[in-house]
Amino acid sequence: MTPLEQLSQDIVECTRCPRLRAYCLTIAETKRRAFRDWTYWGLPVPPLGDPQARLFILGLAPAAHGANRTGRMFTGDRSGDFLFRALHQTGFASQPTSVSRGDGLQLRDVWISASVRCAPPDNKPTPDEIRNCRPYLERELGILSSVRVVLALGQLAFNVYLTALKDRGLIQNRSGFRFGHNVVHRTNIELPLLLTSYHPSQQNTSTGKLTAEMLRTVCEHARELL
Repeated sequence: MTPLEQLSQDIVECTRCPRLRAYCLTIAETKRRAFRDWTYWGLPVPPLGDPQARLFILGLAPAAHGANRTGRMFTGDRSGDFLFRALHQTGFASQPTSVSRGDGLQLRDVWISASVRCAPPDNKPTPDEIRNCRPYLERELGILSSVRVVLALGQLAFNVYLTALKDRGLIQNRSGFRFGHNVVHRTNIELPLLLTSYHPSQQNTSTGKLTAEMLRTVCEHARELL
């Protein structure tokens, strides 16, 4: 078993956050009417992508009826529709849609992960739940030695990534970094560049805070930085 395979297995078997585990299992049992014929994943969701990826995308958490249903990050919900379309347009994904683990999607030069691996109620994990999950992120970043750009989708992912760097002594503080859309940060000369974007949540995309063109531009920017 490779280090990444071991990491994925450890994530899937994780029970560190009882509230999140109970919520995911409840959702998997009750389901949504539109998905009543599905067998929900209902477990912590592992990352996916190219082990040699130079672009690392960090999101928030699985959606209750998205990745918690399909078992693959950003798969089966509107956030994923936005993200995979932009990745396809910029050459990182083999297809513009992602509906299930067996749909043939292949990612090129990109790895997709999340700050929290279980779907949280109201999309709001607690600080303790975020801390419980962060060691998995740190292991990922240690294993994926080719990463040159980290794309943080949303302020929570931005904060989680910077906190991980600070606690490992790789940056002195977070105060010099401000979240903004399509902004590049140099955290440490030996670390990947940090690129930030609004999260492709339904709240952001339905209100126009983040458009398909804006997200595609961010992915194009990531490609240029690589």
